[in-house]
Order: sequence, then C-alpha cells, then structure tokens
Amino acid sequence: MAAASLQHPGFLLANLKADSSTKTLVQRCQELVKIIEDYPAKELHAIFSWLVESVFGSLDGVLGGWNLRLLHSRCNDFPLVVDFLKPSGAMMKLVYKLQAEEYKYEVPVNYLPAPVKASIQEGVLPDCPLFHNRPHFPMSGVLTLNMALNPFEFFMFYFASCLITPKNFSSGQHGTTDSAYFVLVDMYLKYFLPTEGSVPPSPFSDNRGSVSAPPPRSSNLSLAGYGIHSPSLLKHHIFHQPSVNADPAAQEIWRSETLLQMFVEVWLHHYSLEMYQKLQSPQVKLALLQYRLSMSSMPCQPHVPSGSGTLHTYQEPFSPTEEHVLVVRLLVKHLHAFSNSLKPEQLPSSPTTHSHAHASPLEEFKRVVVQRFVQQKLFLFLQHCFGHWPLDASFRAVLETWLSFIQPWRYSEEKSSNAPTEGSRSEPDKWESFVQENLLVYTKLFQVFLNRALRTDLVNAKNALMVFRVAKVFSQPNLAEMIQKAEQLFLEPELVLHHRQPRGFLTPSQGGSFLSSRQRMVTDAVFRVKSHVYSLEGQDCQYKQMFGSELRAVVVKLIHIIAQARQTAKRISDQSTEAAANKSFLAWFTSSSSESSNVLYGNELEESSEFLKKTHEFLDRALENLCSIFKLNQSQLTQLISNVTSCQDDGDSRLPDCIMREDGLVLTDLGRTQIINGLRRFDIQYQGDPELQPIRSYENALLVRFLYRMSSLLNQKFGGHMTRLCLRPDFLGRLGRHYLTDLGAARTPVRSPASPRRLDRMRCARVSLRPLASYRTLLILLLCYSLAAIFSFGPASSTLIILTAAFLHGVLMTVYVDYTQ
Repeated sequence: MAAASLQHPGFLLANLKADSSTKTLVQRCQELVKIIEDYPAKELHAIFSWLVESVFGSLDGVLGGWNLRLLHSRCNDFPLVVDFLKPSGAMMKLVYKLQAEEYKYEVPVNYLPAPVKASIQEGVLPDCPLFHNRPHFPMSGVLTLNMALNPFEFFMFYFASCLITPKNFSSGQHGTTDSAYFVLVDMYLKYFLPTEGSVPPSPFSDNRGSVSAPPPRSSNLSLAGYGIHSPSLLKHHIFHQPSVNADPAAQEIWRSETLLQMFVEVWLHHYSLEMYQKLQSPQVKLALLQYRLSMSSMPCQPHVPSGSGTLHTYQEPFSPTEEHVLVVRLLVKHLHAFSNSLKPEQLPSSPTTHSHAHASPLEEFKRVVVQRFVQQKLFLFLQHCFGHWPLDASFRAVLETWLSFIQPWRYSEEKSSNAPTEGSRSEPDKWESFVQENLLVYTKLFQVFLNRALRTDLVNAKNALMVFRVAKVFSQPNLAEMIQKAEQLFLEPELVLHHRQPRGFLTPSQGGSFLSSRQRMVTDAVFRVKSHVYSLEGQDCQYKQMFGSELRAVVVKLIHIIAQARQTAKRISDQSTEAAANKSFLAWFTSSSSESSNVLYGNELEESSEFLKKTHEFLDRALENLCSIFKLNQSQLTQLISNVTSCQDDGDSRLPDCIMREDGLVLTDLGRTQIINGLRRFDIQYQGDPELQPIRSYENALLVRFLYRMSSLLNQKFGGHMTRLCLRPDFLGRLGRHYLTDLGAARTPVRSPASPRRLDRMRCARVSLRPLASYRTLLILLLCYSLAAIFSFGPASSTLIILTAAFLHGVLMTVYVDYTQ
C-alpha cells in the first residue's frame, strides 16, 4: 500500500493504458479491483475519467469501450463484468471514494442532451436541476463550454449515454434484453429505487465517516424544472448537505434522484426546443426573465431572438433503436412498481392533511416520481416514435412501452386484479386520477395508432397481434369510462376555475394536488385535466375526443379493414389447405419446371397455416374488444362483415385498382390498401431472361452455374445453325422450334404496374440445359438408370435409350401440335 501510494498518478494511468491492449477483459477487471482497493483517492482521481470512458466508450462513439450492449450472458466475461459494475461493486466503490473528496469532472456541453445543450448555448437556464449552477453562460456562438459534474453524476451520465451513442457495430449485431447493459440498468433501478425497504447506504466509507451528498444548489431552483411550487421535504432532504445526525436515507436519497434525472434527460430528451420551453415551470421562467434583465445591463450580450419565444425552434434528429425503447420500457415498469410501493399510511386523504410531511424522503420521492419526472417527456418520446417508426413488426417494442405506462395497476402490489376496477384501488380515485393526468397518453396516442393500423398489413400475424393487444388493454373494465369522464371534464367551461385563480394555473407536476376533498373533487379534476392538456398542446389546441364522432368513423373504417384482412387470411388458409391436400408424390413429378419457376418465394412463413390461424384469432378478438370499447351495434358489425365477404368473393379474380398513365399502370390509394391487406394482388411472374432467374431452392447451385456456361458456349458456337433450323417451314423446323425456342416468353402477359415491355422482340433459337440442374430431373434420371441397371443395361446404352425416348417425345409432341392446328 505504501509503495503503491508513492507512485506518480501518471505512471498508474500509463500502465493501465498499456494493459488495455495486451490483457484480457477478465485480467483487467481483476487488476482494477486491486487498484481501487489499494490506491488512495488522489491517485484514483487521475485515472477515473479514462476508466469510465474505457468502460462505456467515448461520447462521440469512436471508442466502443467494453461493448456492454453486446456482452451477453453466454459470454465468459459476463459474470465478472457485471460484478465489477453492479451497484455494490468495485467501480461504484471508486465513485464513492472520489465523491467523498468532492472531485469534479468535466463533460463538454456538446455531448449533453440536445435541448440542454441548445439552451445553454443560447444563454438560457437549463430546465434540469442537475445542470443548475454548473456552467458559465458563454457568449453567442461559443461552443467550447464544459459542464462540471461530481463523480456519481459523471459515472451515470456516461452509463446512460452508452445506450444512445452510435457505435460501430458490425451488421447483425444489436443489444438484447440479456446483455450486460440491460442487466445493469435493472440492477441500478432496483438498488437506487427500491420497492421494498430503503436505499442501502453506501457500503464504503472514508476517514470522515460517510459519503457526502453534493453541495446544495440554489434553493429557489430546487426541482423547479419538475414543477415543485412550494417547499417540500424533497428540497430539504435531496439537495441540502446532510448533517452527521441526519437520517441515513436522507443522506443517500440524492443518488436516487440523480440516477433518475440522468436516465430521463439522456433517454427521453428528443423533442423540440419550443416544447422544452413549455415544459418549464413558472419558477424557471421567472428566473430566466431575471437573468435576461441582468444580462441586458452588460456591454456584451448573447443574441436573443425577438418574438414571443425565447429560443430558436430546434428539433434533434431522432431515430431510436429497438434496444433503446426496450430499456425505456424497463424504466417505465420499474417506476410504476416503485411508485405503487408507497405505503398506504403515507397517502393523504385531503389537501389539509399533510401526512406526507412526516414521511421518509424515499416515500416522498415515490409519491411524485412519475408525475414530476417522466410524465411529460415520456409522452413526447412515445409521440415521436408513433409518428416516425417504420410500419413493421419492430413497432411492438414501442407499443408495449406505451401499454406498460398506461396500465400502472399491473405493477401494483395488489396482484388480485389486473384491471382498474374499484376492488383494485388502494385509495379513492387512484387510477382515475392517473388517467386524468395522462389523458393525452391514452387518447392522442390511440388516435395515432389507429392511423398506423389503417396502413398496416393486418394479414400478418405480428401486426394483427398488435391491434389485438391495444384493443384488449382499452377494453379493460372501467378504463373506457374513466377516459370518457376525463374528456368530459376537459370540455367543462373555464368558469369552474375562477375561484381557484389565486392558486395559479399549475399542472399536477407544478404543485397542484390530486388528493382533494370531496367538496372540491370536480373542480380539482377539471383543473388537473386541463392543465395536463394545455401544458403539452397549448391553450389553443384542438382536442379530438376519443369517443367523438370523428374518431368513431375511423374506428369503423379500421373494423372494415380488419374484417377484410380476416376474410383474406381465411381464404389464403383455405387455399393452402386445399393445395396441401391435392399435392401428391406423383404430382411432384408431373408439374412442369416453368410453373415452378413462376412461384413467388419468400411468403411461405407469413402465409403458413399456423400463422394464418393466429391472424384469424387475433382479428376476431380485436373486433370483439373494439365493439366493447365503442359500444358498437352487433347487428351492424355482422352486416359489415357479410358485405366485406360478398365484395371480396366478387373481386378475387380482379387486379388491384389502377389507372393507366403514359408510363404504364399506376396504383391508386384504394389499390395500395387492397395490396397491403391482401385483398387483391398482381400475378407477378418473372419476365426477364429465363437463364438468369435466381437460383431456386429445388435447384443445385453449382449445376445451374456450370450448365449455364455450357449452354452459353453451345449457343455462341452453334447459334446461327440453330436459328436457320428453326426458320425452316418443314417438319425439321417445327421440331427444332419445339426444343430450341422459348415459346413461353412470347405469350407472357403484362401482370405488373411496371412500364410495358416489348414482348414482340425477336427470340433467338438457343439451347437451355438448366432443367438438368433440378433435383426433380436428377431424381428421375437416377430412377431411369437404376431401372436400366436392373435389366442389365450399361451406362452408355442407358443414356442412348434416354436420349431416344426424349427425341421420340419431341416428335410426338410436334405431330400432335400439327394435328391440332
């Protein structure tokens, strides 16, 4: 230990950098554990920034670090890496050692969440309390500002940024739910946001006794970005320096808040800067005004755009990965469980009963965590995903994240009921208040989902499952009624709010309480719903009711498309069953190769009997649930389905709806809908050179290539002779045309909306050996040779017999064609 402490900090860093390229990950972890245990904080301070970057990768994505997102449980390094980085592991011990010494580490502002970065560069106070009192506002155009973070904040920022930083992964590599990163996120959430007990105090201590919380921030800004209107225990416990005799939970609660704020700011920050302003509380806006007044007296001022807005409208490019969405869903599920673990005795029954004033810091944190920390930003995150995600099955991750958030009762300790019924409530109007505070998450995202479903192939079982999942969730008992009641409250006139004006127009995330007395219940509910909608949509928003006539028409249209897709799935399933029943061993021999080559491949999995049965089941249950949600007449639904069935039977043999233009057939919107839902389709066949068709599954790839070269040599050498033979008008010419001319291409019709082809082009006579590469042809030849061997014919005589039979078959076919003509 003494020898170690005498080493220069730069020497330790140089050794670690050298070992990073020569030693294995396991060896490096073992060595780091010893270094963290033996070296003092002063020397560890010199390697901390490099170590964090080497683990999580650089913020610009150039360095991949340990690739935690690709390190799966099957890897040998997985247990040791997780043990090193877990909340009670060696890496966190290093963080606590440095936290006790109050070291600071800088992060360039360019790598902060985009709205925070843009606001700082514009000279505006950041909304998140994590970034208060950290930077000095730069002059306009200066981009070299750094943000000073304490060791715990620095570590969590790099850990959270690891998820969204672009990495140079090879194609096909992506993170899954069994990766080291996903497991560590789950560990951190369970450790710092426990559903049972309190946050464990730091298991490590320095010479002064315990790890201290960060210095207090400005008291008038504490949690201002999250809407705290009046002083609360959160302010006192989280941001103030704890005393020696303070509650241990009060000393450690700041870690829980820091972790959550880092996750929310880094993972859910993708929204416009204009919306970023709307999310700010009145306290932040007041501080912003005071700041601008003070800046106006300075000789050099940052540029401030004129107009009602204080910031330029800004939108960050945003394309989250499926892994990103899955991690956000893990966060949502745990926050619901964390919030629902609030002890019943900590739930105040009226606004005058401040029982939460005597609650522990962690219980107070549970009471406000969803509404004040994630509610609005998660809605914007989901709204962006709904509007920009591709129309494929990967949308399931976004969908399940949304459904997890709107069902907090699923993560309640009361496991006896999974629906928001009276019997599952632990307090009066608990779930009803949640629906009112998140009305847009239910209604607006439901409307966006309907628009996606109208453009989705519902014959696909995965897409049908998503429609079924949404319909099933919204058909839960009392949920539709609670949404309808919340909409009615929003449509209440503004007069009911007049007697509350002295309180100020605050959202529930800005100090408004949803735990009101019975006498003021309706007024509080109206205030709650209106403030939620106006804070996200603005005062002049045009709200579309979920149970209004306009959306009801969209639901009827979706039901019509579901009925069409349901009938199409049934028809395809019946055709597949019939084809399988008619298919025999002899039919495999008798079907022609030209027919087989025209079969489109790639849809076998989607149109398999099992998938089609699932599609039919999902769509049936989705229809039932949608009718239950919107109280649709069963007789009307039956009539609609019967009309769809009759129309589809009448149009099975017709092409999709098209119009003729100069460049050929062009699909109309109706035609696209018919193709998407499998109602009609083009009989697409290959119209190019038959010799250059893609190699089929029933062909030998080596033989196809070899025989193509042989055919090309023969056609190149004897092409002129074959052409002259086919041009003869006598019997030999007709026989040559039977063997050498591609007659199928001459009668190929136009079956696609592509530009018309010149089908009258001259077809040169040529020989094609490709049919010999078919496994069916090879098997027939094998059987012929085996049969000849039984009758004592040698290979040469057997080949002669086969060629003679093929020649006689051609002669007979030529005579037959002449006779029929």
